[in-house]
Amino acid sequence: MASFMRRLFLKMTGATVAATGFGHVSALAASGDDIAIDSPKGLTDAVIHAAAYGAKGDGITVDTAALQRAIDATAAVHGTLVLKPGTYLTGSLFLKSGMALRLDKGVTLIGVQDIAGYPDMPTRIAGIELSWPSALLNVYGQSDIKIYGEGTIDGNGKVFWERFNSIRYDYEARGLRWAADYDAKRPRLIQIYDSQRIELGGGLMLTRSGFWTVQVVYSNNVKVSGITVRNNVDGKGPSTDGVDIDSSHTVLVEKADIDANDDALCLKAGRDADGLRVNRPTENVVIRNSTVRTAYAGITFGSETSGGIRNVRVYGLKVVGPVRYGVLFKSAATRGGGASDIHIRDIEVGQAETGIRINLNWFPAYSYAKIPDGLTDYPSYWTTLTTQVPKDKGLPQVQDIHISNVRGRGLKTAIELEAYAGAPLRNLHFDGLDLEAAQFGTIRHARNVHFARNRITTNGGKVITENADNITGIN
Repeated sequence: MASFMRRLFLKMTGATVAATGFGHVSALAASGDDIAIDSPKGLTDAVIHAAAYGAKGDGITVDTAALQRAIDATAAVHGTLVLKPGTYLTGSLFLKSGMALRLDKGVTLIGVQDIAGYPDMPTRIAGIELSWPSALLNVYGQSDIKIYGEGTIDGNGKVFWERFNSIRYDYEARGLRWAADYDAKRPRLIQIYDSQRIELGGGLMLTRSGFWTVQVVYSNNVKVSGITVRNNVDGKGPSTDGVDIDSSHTVLVEKADIDANDDALCLKAGRDADGLRVNRPTENVVIRNSTVRTAYAGITFGSETSGGIRNVRVYGLKVVGPVRYGVLFKSAATRGGGASDIHIRDIEVGQAETGIRINLNWFPAYSYAKIPDGLTDYPSYWTTLTTQVPKDKGLPQVQDIHISNVRGRGLKTAIELEAYAGAPLRNLHFDGLDLEAAQFGTIRHARNVHFARNRITTNGGKVITENADNITGIN
């Protein structure tokens, strides 16, 4: 096989970057890679015990009302709510400003399997504003909250996964794949909405989410540190993203260990006409020193890009896999917005199909919504989803992307970069890549793509280019 291997050395001044052992990630943060997050303020030493408000924790009694009473009492004294070891069956809970929730080892919050336990409320789901089931744990329009401990938050989500799976293929056959995720209403595990100075982590186990696991939307000064996500338990949960940062700013995610059945770590900023109307970016974000196991991709930008995603630093990821992509940017011709000033470095990719992928025409059956002729009875958010976006506002702009020190083995394709003739990729920099793949891949509709000090080994064949200008560093 070695005789058939063709090495593409992408050189600038300096020697080829040497491979490092799998799992080794530099612990040093380059200048600008840190971030200041404001901590929760005003918390006191007061401790409130949930049992005093009637919480049983026997796994049979529905403890929603008792736990909410305990939450309200804790917030009134700016204290910490503590639960004795046990399993607390509950519907949606709503944390209040100025409190902490401590879930110790042996404590499990487990979600009820009746969707009525998660009342509908205004929120944003997959890029559009609508009324949808609340999460199991909600921080909604609040501030100064800490959620921590070595306990478990279990969405008990299989019944909701089955709901989605029961309609998906019927919807696909009727040209409605784009609507299935919205119509199959499922509770998220944790929603942080329009809130600030929030901390989540400290060893928490988050598992079996009905839908996305942690969604941070319209929020700022949020720190997620030390969570484990396990959503491929009791089956494979569809759309069970790990952490979604959605039109939010000043966010840190670190020390996460994620096994999911969709995006693991994802940045979003609105979908199509509704996202362009809201026009709120995701910006000033650091994601670092985390592990991704089974997922759609190691790190994902989009597909909801309408408000723009910018000033993001990602480093120190170990992508064990299997994943489809190590690094993924995705959008569509109706999204608008885009991504800029993105720095990604020190990524170890284990089992993946493609190392780095930019696909701005992602999943057309989902991305482009059209109500079939003759259908007249449908929810109002279908109108939101199908509102037309002018072409000049719909093409996403992806530019000023810096990706360095990504290592991958056993890939089918090293790099796939594709945009639009009317909105080409601009100013992409790849430095110190160390990839082994069956083929290099393609670069379509791009300007100013620079490779330096890379080692990309393929089984043969050159990079395929189309409408690609000023591509440097490829021999």
